[in-house]
Amino acid sequence: MLETSARLLRLLSLLQSPRDWTGAELAERLEVSPRTVRNDVERLRALGYPVHATRGAVGGYRLGAGAALPPLLLDDEEAVAVALSLRTATSGAVEGVEETSLRALAKLEQVLPSRLRRRVRALQSHTVPVPRYDRTPTAAPDVLSALAMACRDQETLRFDYETHSGEPSRRRVEPYRLANWGRRWYLVAYDLERDDWRTFRVDRMSAPRQPAGPRFTPRALAEADVASYVSSRASAAAWRYRARVTVRAAAASVVERINPAVGAVTALDEGTCVLETGADTIDSLAVHLGLLGFDFHVTEPPELVAHLRELASRYQRATAPSDSTPANETVVDGEPGTNERKASGEPTGQ
Repeated sequence: MLETSARLLRLLSLLQSPRDWTGAELAERLEVSPRTVRNDVERLRALGYPVHATRGAVGGYRLGAGAALPPLLLDDEEAVAVALSLRTATSGAVEGVEETSLRALAKLEQVLPSRLRRRVRALQSHTVPVPRYDRTPTAAPDVLSALAMACRDQETLRFDYETHSGEPSRRRVEPYRLANWGRRWYLVAYDLERDDWRTFRVDRMSAPRQPAGPRFTPRALAEADVASYVSSRASAAAWRYRARVTVRAAAASVVERINPAVGAVTALDEGTCVLETGADTIDSLAVHLGLLGFDFHVTEPPELVAHLRELASRYQRATAPSDSTPANETVVDGEPGTNERKASGEPTGQ
């Protein structure tokens, strides 16, 4: 039989699993009487653990949520996962969590068994984060919390917003989902003034006005795959140049070569589709199109058309005979000196 302190920890570990336990099941697991189980449950309640009990034939015990956070029991894999997540959060996209994450990580590492501490430190010491040289804004935790609760409660939101061009605007929306893409947070919402779906960068958003507006009846989402929807809209909003390209290939073949952040593909027929894409520079846009591996036709933007014509001329010059080739020497199959060898009777290798 376990000692009282060890038995309480074992009981707490059982109650933390997401299910109801009958008194008889707990007594069997702990190898004690049902009366001892009831006494141990009262001890846990005295320590601040909210153990709920229901009576009847299907009644039992379950650990609920209380007013304060009691100590938690983690198994080995859970402890390692939490430690690594806290370390990652120190460079995350939420403002002000770095110091809090470090404090929590220090507390966790202090009580980790040596075998787990070695695993965590090995992963940390042999993992090199790639530094980011952009100054990506972070989202404020209070704004994220307010948006998440509005999505949950289906409450209309009002807030000030700065557009991509820096212009201020005031929005009234029905919030549906928060999405994290890279180091940025986005709100997927239905804009009531524009009567359309929109994605809003949280770092450009002021704290939602309180109290929140009236509740709304949920609409069908613009796309079932919210992650793909956000990535495609977010990347498109950042493009400086956009192109509509007719690709001479099946839409499925083109989709296999790109991801939703690169562009949207629409089938025209079995062997032709339209790719709507973009980039920050004309050079990179031309490179991406060249890497598709399919024939394509571009009519806009005019800067891209002019650049592709220049590239075509440059590539044609690159494969033309060199200006340094002597007058009595021609190039056949990329091999200079063929005519000269023919005139001297030397073998040409053919």
